[in-house]
Order: sequence, then structure tokens, then C-alpha cells
Amino acid sequence: MRPFSLIKNIIFSILITLFTLCAFFACASIGSPGGGETDIEPPKFVKSNPAPNSINFSGNKIEIVFDEYIQLDKPSEKVVVTPPQIKAPGLKALGKSVIIEMKDSLVKDVTYTFDFTDAIVDNNEKNPLEGFTFAFSTGNVVDSLIISGLLLNAENLEPMPGIMVGLHSDLTDSAFISRPFIRTSKTNDKGEFWIRNISPGRYRVFALNDQNRNYYFDQPSEAVAFLDEIIVPSFEETMRLDTLWVDSLTIDTIREIVYNRFTPDDLKLFLSEEIFRPQYLIRGERTEKQKFNILFNAPITQLPEIKLLNHNKANDWYVMELQPDQTTLTYWVKDSLVYQRDSISIEINYLADDSLSNLVALTDTLHLNLRKRNLSKDKEKQEEIKFLDVQMNTKGMIDVYDTLKITFSEPVLDFKKEHIHFQQKVDTLWEDRSFNLKQDSLNPRVYWADYKFSYNTEFQLIIDSASVHGIYGLWNNSFKSSFKVKAEEEYGHVYVLLAGNDYDGFGELLDGGDKPIRKAPLKNGELAFENLNPGKYYLRYIEDRNNNGVWDPSKYKEGIPPETVYYYESVLEVRKYSEIEQNWNVKATPIERQKPLEITKNKPVVKQPKKNEENRRK
Repeated sequence: MRPFSLIKNIIFSILITLFTLCAFFACASIGSPGGGETDIEPPKFVKSNPAPNSINFSGNKIEIVFDEYIQLDKPSEKVVVTPPQIKAPGLKALGKSVIIEMKDSLVKDVTYTFDFTDAIVDNNEKNPLEGFTFAFSTGNVVDSLIISGLLLNAENLEPMPGIMVGLHSDLTDSAFISRPFIRTSKTNDKGEFWIRNISPGRYRVFALNDQNRNYYFDQPSEAVAFLDEIIVPSFEETMRLDTLWVDSLTIDTIREIVYNRFTPDDLKLFLSEEIFRPQYLIRGERTEKQKFNILFNAPITQLPEIKLLNHNKANDWYVMELQPDQTTLTYWVKDSLVYQRDSISIEINYLADDSLSNLVALTDTLHLNLRKRNLSKDKEKQEEIKFLDVQMNTKGMIDVYDTLKITFSEPVLDFKKEHIHFQQKVDTLWEDRSFNLKQDSLNPRVYWADYKFSYNTEFQLIIDSASVHGIYGLWNNSFKSSFKVKAEEEYGHVYVLLAGNDYDGFGELLDGGDKPIRKAPLKNGELAFENLNPGKYYLRYIEDRNNNGVWDPSKYKEGIPPETVYYYESVLEVRKYSEIEQNWNVKATPIERQKPLEITKNKPVVKQPKKNEENRRK
């Protein structure tokens, strides 16, 4: 019996092993097979019901079939339906098909277009089918004209992706601000757009960052672009050469291919957001007993008038400071009988926008209550503050073009040049120098000591102790700041001779983040940037049509386009003790190719095929 039992156990073990191996391989074969080449091909159109470009369509359901299982990626954002629909159509992926269910009644004799942009992707690798469109007509003709172009940010020439571009056959200015587009599309990741299935006629072209999805410009925060000229879509029969190669060096055949070229195909639109923020008072706040703030939602254009209530005080009971963002006013209360009170009541007269966006005079009463704080902490803080704080913008070494800035911790009663000893080191001795001292027009705590420096010099600025008093009784400790001015050989210079511009304006040198760091007006056809620290710079030129020294966006209702911006296409490398002289025709390079790729933020998207499961394991 033992031998038989042993044989039985062996056979049983073999069977268990075989069963386990079979189960393993059976399980391993379930699902998508691993290995093989990664699928990089997008889905391909197979058929549809109705057929593409069908006429006299009257149904409400459309099915589009592809050669593989598909998904829809963000269809509500990416799929654009023309003409715009009041009720958005239903869109869903079902197996290898896209199912469209129309919710609105179809309009007679109209061509409908579904622009899927890159919303259709395959089920496994998510390869997008770029630029797929589907059209049908409810009449006897499918409109077939196409226009195309490019949308750029007007201020910095960045390509603008995902922005609506549309047409109006109504050529009046009011159409854009009162009625939806009649044909529309969206820009791709490069800012390019194609509007398809256009009927013959005359049109105006617009771009709109449509925040409320109503297909017309009705909110000041919506960025817009528009062309002054009227366009007439058309086409012409033309020819291109198609070269077939035997290998990388040998040509097999050159074929002449005749096709229809649709025009215009080179439209340039420049998007900008009009400067409009409705003006209104947000609130008043009092975080410290000796000062309070009044906050507006937008930079103020006219200072408000305030009146102290329940006190017989003239307007000299405060010192006003406008913060750099120009939306916040800080009032330093000078009178101790006022700031010792727990509550300060004021009447404020100011300008605010009404419902028609017109500035009107308003009057409000504000009760400014002192916020309660931890008294022990406040007491400790008060014990720490013994002197009026003084700060300067010098840090050992300054540039030859710098202006000295002196900032106090609170407004001061009296600060004059006599309080400062400003001296230059000559050999080993310090000699007094004359300078101009001016209080900042918006910040009473800031003073500017203006002096024209020379290269490679050394200075010191001394403020004697107790020579400056703040409005709350604090006085300064002795203050001294020594600094040197850089030598001439530390700098480089750039001189740009400009050509091709239509208006005078100014140039800006930019850092690697596309931020302006130096500015120079155009004088006698030249931009002069002197005393530059060594480094890499980029350059742009702004045509300042209204001569206000800043770039201005469009004003649609006034028919004013944004001010034109040009970029120099190469980097400027400035070295120590060097000069760069550069000729620049701002129109020599097409504007869409001007901005250097290094500082372009909306770079073209390089789409990599997603790895399959086997490659992911590797």
C-alpha cells in the first residue's frame, strides 16, 4: 500500500502543479496583450449616419463611427457647434461611435458644423484625432468656404489657445455686443484657427474669451480681438508639388497636385482685455489706533474727501498715503484726541460707477472701530519700538543711475536736507555734496535724495540722532549708510537703430521671464539702453500711439485696436565694458515668428504617445 500511496501522492502533486500553471497562463491572457509596438495612431473615421455633408437633414440624432473604441475628452469645453445652440446638444461616446442628439430645433437652409478640435481620443493610448469636423445641411447646399489665421496676445505675442473666434454677417458694431456669432471655432494650442462651412458673403471677424458662453461680448472682463477690415471668403484653384522619395537621397517622383486654396488664410488677430474695473468703495478698516485704511476695488482716479464727524477739526488732523496698488488709502491720524477714541466716524465723498458705468459722486458714513488685540503683546511691541525706523535702498554697491530712497516707519514732522550729511570720499577725506531732497507725492513716509552719480565713486549718508521726529513722538537713532557706485567697466550698453515702425514709442529690455527691466524712449530713431549689468536680455518695441508711456489694450466701442508690439527675435548678450549696436526693422520677420521661444510661455505642445502596459513595466 505504501508504494501505491506514494505514487498517488506524486501524481496528485503533478496535477496540482499543472492546474496552477494553466490557471496562471489563463489569467495572464485575460485583457490587453502586453508587448508589441505602442499605438501612436489616432482613431480613423469609418462612416456616419447621416453621411458627411448630407443635405436636407431633418433628424435629431447623428452617429459617427470610427475604426477603434473611442472616448470624448471634455466635450463641453472642446466641441464647438456652429451655429451656436441655445440648448447644447447631447454628446457621448459609445463603443466605436460618437452619438449626437440635437436638443434645439434645426433651422431651415443652414449648414451645421461640429468642430471636435482634439476631443476624440482612442480608448487605450488616448491619441487625439486633431481637427476633426462633421457637417450637414438642412437645405439643398452645404456651405464650404473656410477662413483661417492666428490669434496672439496683443501685449506679449503669446499664442492664445482655446479662445473662440467667430463671424458676423451683420457689419454694424452693435452685432458683436448684442447677438451670437453665426459661425465660430476655437483656437488650437498654437493659437491657430479655422472657421469652416461659411456661405459666400461679407463678414467681420472677432475673437472672444467668452466667459459666460453666450457667444457675444457683454462683459468688460472678456478679452477681445477684432479686425477693422471686412473679409470676403473665397477660394482659388492652385497647385502644389508632392515629392516621393526612394530613400533619403533619391527622388522617385514629383507630382503636381491641384487643390482649392481657401482665403483669407493668414488672418492675424490680437487679443486684449479692455481696462475696465467698476469703481466702488469696499470698506474702511482700522487695525491700529493711529491709522486707518479705506479700500477701493480698483485704482482710484480722484482722491476722496473725508470729514471727521462729531469733532470740530480741520483737514490737518491726518496725513494721507496712497499705497502702490492705488486701491488703498492709508490715513495717519495726527491728533491724539482723535486716535485715542475706540471709534472714529468719518464722512467720505468719492466717485463710483453707476449701473451704466458712469462715474458719479457718492457720500457714505464709515464707523472705524479699533480691532481689539492682546494687550500684553501690544505692550511688548510698544516697549520694543524705541526709535523712528529709517531705511535706505542702498546695499553696499549701487548702480550709477540709482536714486536714493529714504523711508521712515511713520510720517515725520519735518525733514530737510539740513538733517542729512551727504558726503563723497575723495582720496581719504569725506567732502560734503549738494543734492535735491523731495518728498514722494503719494507716500508721506518716503523721501528721494536725487544726485547724479559718477562711476567708481564712494559715498556716505548720515542722519544725526534725534534730528527727525515722527508725528507720534518717536525720533530717530543715529543712521549711517555707506555705499559705492559701480565702475564704468562693469557695464555694457545697447544701441538699437529702429526701422519699419509706424508710430513713435518705447523699447523695453526683458529678462528670461519676459518681464520688463529697462525702458528707453525712441529718440531720433534710436533706442539707447546704457549702463546695463552683464547678462542676457530680450527686446520688444511698443508703438505708443497716445504717448502715455505705457502699452494700452483695445477699446472696442471706440474702435481703437490695441497698441502694436514687436519682439526682436534674438537674445542680446551684454558683456562688461562692451557696446552692442543693432539695426532692427520691426517688420522684417513675420510677427508670429518674432518672439524668441526661450521666453514664450505657450510653447507648442509636443504630444508623446502614451506607453502601453508592457512598456510601463520596463
